[in-house]
Amino acid sequence: MSAPVPLFPRQPVPGLEVKTVGGGTWTLAEQSPKNFTMIVFYRGLHCPICGNYMRDLQRKMADFAELGVEIIAISSDTQARAEQAVTDWKVEGIPFGYGLDLDKAREWGLFISTSRGKTSVGIEEPALFSEPALYLVRPNGELYFGTVQTMPFARPNFGDILNAVKFVLEKDYPGRGEVLDHHNP
Repeated sequence: MSAPVPLFPRQPVPGLEVKTVGGGTWTLAEQSPKNFTMIVFYRGLHCPICGNYMRDLQRKMADFAELGVEIIAISSDTQARAEQAVTDWKVEGIPFGYGLDLDKAREWGLFISTSRGKTSVGIEEPALFSEPALYLVRPNGELYFGTVQTMPFARPNFGDILNAVKFVLEKDYPGRGEVLDHHNP
């Protein structure tokens, strides 16, 4: 497996297509948000932190929608595990994508972990799975913001993301971190 590839703001993001819980396929290229598509990559059913994170996101869905932000949560889980996550975590209104190919996860800059057996909630980790990340993608398919993690802990707070989006929209603040080669900016 190759090393994760960093994505750069103001550059096009890779294509992305996943099956969704409840049926259908979600394709990034077909999204048409007013301002951003927020892609929340989560670890999977085995991760209790992910459940809490998704419940917090659910509470803020209407606030994101008011700002023109469409959302999807995606994992490398199987369909059955993704469906169980939605049920066990008692989350509604968030589209859940599943079956993220790990090569595609690497293309998006995600880190991959190996199983450590059962987690604190007694659910077996998959043999391999992707770690968390959060991206804001502009309607034209360019990356605006991204954060990628190697661990399940200390994820971006959705309240902070909401405040940031408000500021960005009010000030027409550009994506930062866009320099691909600091020797030739």
